[in-house]
Amino acid sequence: MSVFTPTPFSGPSTVPDWVSFDRAELSVLLSLYGRMVAAGEWRDYGMSFLREAAVFSVFRRSAENPLYRIEKRPRLRGKQGLYAVIGIDGQVLRRGHDLATVLRVLERKLIRPID
Repeated sequence: MSVFTPTPFSGPSTVPDWVSFDRAELSVLLSLYGRMVAAGEWRDYGMSFLREAAVFSVFRRSAENPLYRIEKRPRLRGKQGLYAVIGIDGQVLRRGHDLATVLRVLERKLIRPID
């Protein structure tokens, strides 16, 4: 007679269906977006919540490719950093663990000489 061990019941999954930004992250993102709109640099944004990443894309016009993509990838938390700013050509401009410090690369666009 053979004895089979029962397979354990798999409870609720700990892996979420999609990655999203929390309230504090959205506050930081929308604050930067508001300043850039006031400066005339950006005009539109879009958000995508995927299985592996949450993406905040900013556009100069709504009909073109995004100027920048701010991505949140939880799988890279221990390696390169949770957040990344990616340019229009796909180049990673900055990567890190803190959203505010990663977004500083975009805030430099607000600093201009006075004529």
